[in-house]
Amino acid sequence: MLEDPTFWALVGLIIFFAIMIYLKVPKTVTGGLDKRAERITTELDQARKLREEAQALLAEYQRKAREAESEAEEIIDQATREAEALGAEARARMEEYVASRTKLAEDKIAQAEAQAIQEVKALSADVAIAAAERILTAKAKGATANALVDAAIGDVKGKLH
Repeated sequence: MLEDPTFWALVGLIIFFAIMIYLKVPKTVTGGLDKRAERITTELDQARKLREEAQALLAEYQRKAREAESEAEEIIDQATREAEALGAEARARMEEYVASRTKLAEDKIAQAEAQAIQEVKALSADVAIAAAERILTAKAKGATANALVDAAIGDVKGKLH
């Protein structure tokens, strides 16, 4: 049995394990593995925190993007309303301007009409007076005729003017 290589391999293996246990190698190995496991756990926790922060940032940016979109829509709506209001105001001003210019033109036409009627009346009165003077002068003679003609002329002028 002492010459059996398997026996000596077994004895060597037992001595090896005994030395390993004596030198506390398994404790060192498990301690190293525990430290590595802790480091991996810490890294996983940090990665989880970073992922959560990234998701929070993403959600924040998405919220801000939605807010910016709604604000842009509000600005566009407001600009559209203002443009429509300005257009309506411009139309109203234009209509008011056209109405005032039309009224002014109508007033000028009415004034010109009244002036023309006045001039026609004055010219008619002058023509009537001249005709009456000729007729009365031709029919009546003398100082009485002249007095009658002058009185009639004055009377007609007063009534026609």
